[in-house]
Amino acid sequence: MQISIHLGAHCTDDDQLVKSLLKNSGALAKRGVAVPGPGRYRGLLADALVKLQGARADNDTQDMLLDAFIDQSDIRRLVLGHKNFLGAPHRSIEHNQLYHLAQRNSAWMRNLFANHEVSFFIGIRNPATFVPAILNDLPAPARDPLLAQLDPRGLFWSDALHAIRDANPTTPITVWCNEDTPLLWPEIMQIISGVDEDLPLRGTLDILRPIMNPDGFERMHDYLTQTEIPSHAQRRRVIATFLEKYALPDEIEQEIDLPGWTEDLIDDLTEAYDEDMNEIVQIPGVHLLIA
Repeated sequence: MQISIHLGAHCTDDDQLVKSLLKNSGALAKRGVAVPGPGRYRGLLADALVKLQGARADNDTQDMLLDAFIDQSDIRRLVLGHKNFLGAPHRSIEHNQLYHLAQRNSAWMRNLFANHEVSFFIGIRNPATFVPAILNDLPAPARDPLLAQLDPRGLFWSDALHAIRDANPTTPITVWCNEDTPLLWPEIMQIISGVDEDLPLRGTLDILRPIMNPDGFERMHDYLTQTEIPSHAQRRRVIATFLEKYALPDEIEQEIDLPGWTEDLIDDLTEAYDEDMNEIVQIPGVHLLIA
């Protein structure tokens, strides 16, 4: 069994990937791909992880989990996702690291399906906006201690990805930047579900609707559905053109108001994030999707 595990991260697509894939559950099932609803597996996975504490699941446990998630006998691929797989939101910036539990938690998850072919998928985000987004979702008693211990200049996604890779040396990892997600969404849906481009997927514009003027979104939708576009690259150019004209500024620009976070710091973090991509593409077994 091929098992695709979407590891998050927090404050990226907010479960939209699972929601969009669920719109295609019937069509995907005909291709041997199961996309169970999150309520069907997240509790069971959490219970199994706590029980095993990282130990390799035995054959009976693995079979039990798969039987609970899958109805058909001809399924070849299973898609699972949860933004908490690498840790709860506040864990994502604890100890001045991005997901300091990534090594442990990814290995624990991998060992639940030790007999199967597992792949990890993760969207990452500029720490200059990721950290404020995480903190904004936390209550003040949890937020203030995290902010006090944080040196954002020490946060690198490559560190988390190295940790995941070290713990799971044979497990491929597909990564994309959240800033590119609106342009990459159809490809992300195809890659994680393992289907060819000949299967039209519903929901390929879901990530764009909330960030665009409704009239502009409809114009783009009509153009994309009525025009033959021969390549992903050309489709990305079309979407970028519509976004440039119709994107909602409040949805794509985040106001950052944290103590000590100057424009210079934000610029430095953004530059470091861009440079971190050069490190990420060098990690064996990691594939970075480029818009």
